[in-house]
Amino acid sequence: MGICTKSIAFQIAALLLPPIFLAVMAVTAYPYAAAASIAVILLALLPFFIGFEQKKPRPRDLVPIAVMSVIASLGRALFAAVPNFKPTTAIVMITGMQFGPLAGFLTGALSALASNMFLGQGPWTPWQMYAWGLIGFLSGIAGQRKWFRRRGVLYFAGFLAGVLFDWFLNLQYLIGYIRPVSWQAIVLTYTAGLGFDLVHGSSTVLFLMLLEKPWGKKLHRLKMKYGILSAQEEKGEESCI
Repeated sequence: MGICTKSIAFQIAALLLPPIFLAVMAVTAYPYAAAASIAVILLALLPFFIGFEQKKPRPRDLVPIAVMSVIASLGRALFAAVPNFKPTTAIVMITGMQFGPLAGFLTGALSALASNMFLGQGPWTPWQMYAWGLIGFLSGIAGQRKWFRRRGVLYFAGFLAGVLFDWFLNLQYLIGYIRPVSWQAIVLTYTAGLGFDLVHGSSTVLFLMLLEKPWGKKLHRLKMKYGILSAQEEKGEESCI
């Protein structure tokens, strides 16, 4: 098994680790689940950073991740006054679609970390890093397989990504602050946040409608011109995720 195959295997395992852990914590009612969940999610982030490092990225490969992370972070801070109205999810999706799953994951994770420098770090930060990273990773896979050629599919995926991001963050609240976790607490938590979840999903669709086409064309042109990240895959050359 080569380095590339090993990296992909580790990344898939990392994606599965937090959901499995959460299921075990829910069944066993582990008393230190809040602290343990942060440790597990931080461990789940490592294979993606290690996998990117194993690709031996050039400075030009780092630029789009850094730039898109900064834009996503500033966009989140700019709209912070409007609850859950943010362009971050859309920008992370666009990055993954254009530069591949690994770049999408790193952009999502770094966007959460950087934007919380303005909005406040806390135990929710690793959860946000994982959730936005996962959105970028899956968007990269969808982009490689041309699943988003139809705008309706892209917008539906964007809406779903925004809603599921918030649903995943609700788990951090339940595990960290509710004892014991009951079905009543779960229903109340998700019902109370439903309006905010719909705003996030709708704003993601709005920003995808505004940004994906013009940004996508420019990013694709730059990627192919300078051979950035997933450009090798589109030219038929062997490349890892």
